[in-house]
Amino acid sequence: MTFSKTGLVAVSLAALVASGCSTSRFSSMDDQQPAPLEAAPAGKVTANQLPPPASPGTTDPSQFPTAPANTQVAALPSDGSAPAGASDVTAASVAGVWNASVAGQSCKVATPQTKFGAGFRAGPLHCP
Repeated sequence: MTFSKTGLVAVSLAALVASGCSTSRFSSMDDQQPAPLEAAPAGKVTANQLPPPASPGTTDPSQFPTAPANTQVAALPSDGSAPAGASDVTAASVAGVWNASVAGQSCKVATPQTKFGAGFRAGPLHCP
């Protein structure tokens, strides 16, 4: 009595199909609908009303911190051209790990090349 692999697979598949057709699990799914959800309670605020908004210009300036005194910022030439001796910025020249220092705290910034967007994006490494 020899069985071929194809015959064994065919008999197994036929038995599987026959057992799946004889179950009533799938026919009962058409009859039953899920129960409707109850509505969320909707109420009104009856106490602790918010004060009316302040008109512009009447806010208390003491609520805000003082502006920093150091206003030194980087600037470009007024015509928008690159400064003399500036190197071209390419994806290969930007890619890598850079050391940055902000407010006395040092940090590393990684700029790997990717296939998305402009070709690279920055991500902080071990930044406080």
